[in-house]
Amino acid sequence: MIWESNASVPGPLTNRHVGYIQVIGHAGSGFFTPLNPFNPLPPSSLAGVEKALAQGADGVEIDVQLSQDSIPILYHDPTLNSMTTGSGCVSQQPAAALVKLPYRGGWGYDLFHNERIITLETLFARVARYPQYPYLHLDLHEHDGCGGEYTRSPALVRALASLIRRYQVPTDRLLILTTYQPTLRQLKHELPQVPLGLEVTKDEDFMAGIAAAKGIGVQAIVIPKALATPEQVAQVQAAGFDAVLFGGRSAGSIRRLVAAHPDAIEVDNVPQLLRTLKR
Repeated sequence: MIWESNASVPGPLTNRHVGYIQVIGHAGSGFFTPLNPFNPLPPSSLAGVEKALAQGADGVEIDVQLSQDSIPILYHDPTLNSMTTGSGCVSQQPAAALVKLPYRGGWGYDLFHNERIITLETLFARVARYPQYPYLHLDLHEHDGCGGEYTRSPALVRALASLIRRYQVPTDRLLILTTYQPTLRQLKHELPQVPLGLEVTKDEDFMAGIAAAKGIGVQAIVIPKALATPEQVAQVQAAGFDAVLFGGRSAGSIRRLVAAHPDAIEVDNVPQLLRTLKR
């Protein structure tokens, strides 16, 4: 992930921590927000991804769920009710039905977009056309609001492996992350060359997470804004992992994340992070 601090383009995950903070659009260009900045684009939508990359992000973080017929789908929330015209969960519908669902954010947002849910395959096909392949952080959502609790995780891993091989996605441009350790172990077996990240969301799980990450052999620890401190970032890096932070929209919160000296920030405000980094 790290390159020389004066490099114009960052390198792959290397655990060499020499000063380049990778700028990753969180769920593309972030989430529906009314101000600072106004963002009318749905999270993990194609337009949101393309906006973040057009703004100068090194890559994007996107949320991946598995459809009823085992197709990886880009969608963030636990249920379809919250952000689309549909109902239920991604796991309850086939991909052909899901990709017909328009996003719905409310009148203040929907005037500015015409987005529908897309498959991960659609994204792979689109970004392959870019002059330089962007970094893709695939955040696996393995349980939903309809009772699905990790039972389909093995199928999700198999589907991801198949797509990544078919589209010859550069492994040094990927990071697959999840909170679920058995999935990381299966990914390690199925895709041994792809960098992996363990997401740690609770402060009390932090040291146990580092120990688990060592046992699995992942490359990154992923930490939310609320838990991110310089001390924790230093601990992650001292243990041999890249520190990836997520969140941050205001100038103040982004300055705080930058001051922790992580290796990457999955940020909700790409232009503000670039300004803070003077890029």
